[in-house]
Amino acid sequence: MTTQTAPARSGIDRYFQITERGSTVGREVRGGLVTFLTMAYIVVLNPLILGFVADSEGNYLAGGPGDGSNLAAIAAGTALVAGVLTILMGAVANFPLALATGLGLNAFVAVAIATQSTWADAMGLVVLEGIAILVLVLTGFRTAVFHAVPTQLKVAISVGIGLFIALIGFVDAGFVSRIPDAYGTTVPVQLGAGGSLTGWPVLVFAGGLVLLIALWVRGVRGAILIAIVSATVAALVIEAVLELGAAKDNPGGWSLTVPRFDGFVDMPDFGTLGQFSLFGAFTSIGVVAALLLVFSLMLADFFDTMGTMTAIGAEAGLNDAEGTPPNMQRILVVDSVAAIAGGMGGVSSNTSYIESASGVGEGARTGLASLVTGSLFLLTMFFTPVVKAIPSEAAVPALVLVGFLMMQQVTEIDWSDVEIAIPAFLTIVLMPFTYSISVGIGAGFLAFVLIKLVLGKARAVHPLLWVVSALFVVYFAIDPITDLLT
Repeated sequence: MTTQTAPARSGIDRYFQITERGSTVGREVRGGLVTFLTMAYIVVLNPLILGFVADSEGNYLAGGPGDGSNLAAIAAGTALVAGVLTILMGAVANFPLALATGLGLNAFVAVAIATQSTWADAMGLVVLEGIAILVLVLTGFRTAVFHAVPTQLKVAISVGIGLFIALIGFVDAGFVSRIPDAYGTTVPVQLGAGGSLTGWPVLVFAGGLVLLIALWVRGVRGAILIAIVSATVAALVIEAVLELGAAKDNPGGWSLTVPRFDGFVDMPDFGTLGQFSLFGAFTSIGVVAALLLVFSLMLADFFDTMGTMTAIGAEAGLNDAEGTPPNMQRILVVDSVAAIAGGMGGVSSNTSYIESASGVGEGARTGLASLVTGSLFLLTMFFTPVVKAIPSEAAVPALVLVGFLMMQQVTEIDWSDVEIAIPAFLTIVLMPFTYSISVGIGAGFLAFVLIKLVLGKARAVHPLLWVVSALFVVYFAIDPITDLLT
């Protein structure tokens, strides 16, 4: 009688626990590639957000007075920091999570900080925020807060993020748009650019989404990747023939990036690296104002990452019974270091990206996918023109599908129990309605504490939730508090 032995596993398989997590190397590579394709826009978008704001001295990021920012240097720095930290996440935390400059955080740094200080001072505050977050992680406070959150609220966070990223996809594709205040309407958003769908870019998005759904329901491997590549090819052909240009110049144009090839290789310029002053803002805008700005950055970063890693772990089936992802402490340490690295790199705080869910939808379950995504970001430093050729309309159908997949978790919430249902509801709806993960989490926490207090069940609330809820009160009232203290 002979016994069969299990096939030998490679070192990569053993290190990343690929077999244990029910994945394969091929699925991890595809997942990492899909995550990169849905995130690659940040290399183009971050320079546009940071690059056209003059600081208090009239200087632009990596540029000078009056001559504008060095957009190429911002793009290279964005790709470098994202690549290194995403690889670190995969290698250290073994989690399919990618990092890059945080949207919202970068706009806050540009508009709220740099305009009243210098760019170096602003990036110094980002570094301090990252250090503060890292200290909270190393002391166990951040992990303790996570464990203090009720399991069903963690589920609500995942569902809310699903709706949020679906809305991001629809908005970035031009399928949904904001109605200008000048129109005098009470409706905040609308279908298409003027109440109806018009233009070839929206057709590319719709076609990509239809293809993706068709492939997905038929169980085709690589469905998300196939849909993105197919939509990109279609977009390149349409732009080559019709020359639509950008939406800012043409209402029927492309939303974020114009799909055209302007060459393949471009040498990187790292002019933003090291352009930070750690305590400069304390002199330029005052100690109290600087501390309040650090607090605002820290709280948003703190809970955005908590929600993101919970949602990714849930979608990948990696979370335990309490909704905790594996290697959580390592994930949080890397994410904290990413904030520090973003400030030191002069490209704003880096944070975990919910777009990683698109790679999970493609099958990613381990840190190998993050190594793939990070390596592609590093290559982007030299191949920026290729990345710029992928329009958001071709990539974001993946976000809509993943939003659906994350929405399926909503059945795990006990909607008959108002003590958890109301906080869960507010968490879910306020993320897309306010375009902020942190706002949804804060509203859910405050509602949970309030309901327990009203019902005389204050002792059922974990002490840390009282602390965090108090911090969120400060967060929501930060403007009047700042005016009062400064």
